[in-house]
Amino acid sequence: MKQERFVAMYGREWDSLQFWLNALERQPRRTLRQEQTLDFPQSYRRLCHQLALARGRGYSREVTDRLQRLVQQGHRVLYRPTAPRWHRVAVFLLAGFPRLVRSQWRCMAAAATLFYLPALVTLLLMQLRPELAHTVFSSAQLAQFEKMYDPANPHIGRSSGTDLQMFGFYVMNNVSIAFRTFASGLFFGVGAVYVLAANGVLIGGVAGHLNAIGYGGPFWRFVVGHSAFELSALVIAGGAGLQLGLTLLMPGRQRRGPALVAAGWVGAQLALGAFAMLLMAAFIEAYWSSIAALPNVLKFGSGALLWLLVLGWLWRGGRGHGDGA
Repeated sequence: MKQERFVAMYGREWDSLQFWLNALERQPRRTLRQEQTLDFPQSYRRLCHQLALARGRGYSREVTDRLQRLVQQGHRVLYRPTAPRWHRVAVFLLAGFPRLVRSQWRCMAAAATLFYLPALVTLLLMQLRPELAHTVFSSAQLAQFEKMYDPANPHIGRSSGTDLQMFGFYVMNNVSIAFRTFASGLFFGVGAVYVLAANGVLIGGVAGHLNAIGYGGPFWRFVVGHSAFELSALVIAGGAGLQLGLTLLMPGRQRRGPALVAAGWVGAQLALGAFAMLLMAAFIEAYWSSIAALPNVLKFGSGALLWLLVLGWLWRGGRGHGDGA
């Protein structure tokens, strides 16, 4: 076979393989299973055979050198070591998770509205009519809140327990709330709507009552540190539940079963990322938020910085890694 015919027969295949390998090297953290453009091991074997043919037939250096470079590039991809698990987790949290959140921005926006709007309305109502606190909370609950955020309490936000004990408590409490918010989306999204709105009312009610009785200072000093991770995670878990419920209601062109499986996989990844955020929130809440002796500028300054970091991470994390999101 003449060289011209050989190149014409396989040239497009080489171009496709070159494009695929270049894209993969620009995004080295992707796995081969995520790249669905070709069967790479089979294509690599064909390429090695074509290189052997080119050399055996005495084709020009231009052809053999091109094939040699492709073979070497493919060898690096095919036999590179698998990234360690911690590396894959870090890549997911830093890049994959925020991209996934942005891909579901409509559900996230709806979840944020369902959570923050009731919280804000309840907080404002408590300022205008403080007696409404007794319709939302029992007298025992109000007494507990007042004890926790009493300015005389040396550990604001809690009445007892070591930092480690409270860390464990916060993890279990926060993760259970987020899991209920996500899982309740299976009830055609209605459950997620209810849990988001109910939590908004409860949080707004606590903040409004404590503000109304003059304990707002200790309360805001306590929550400002961990609120960025905790509240954002709750909204994300709620958005994951909403997208699950919407898929049940409107599966689109897919059958409901396969559509629900795909939505469940997306929701599970969102929930895992939210749980990681709640771990960070619990750590800050246990070891930082309850320290009453720190000056306001440090408390509120660090809280503002954490909000900027979290929002910037969710907005920009993973951009430029191939999906444009």
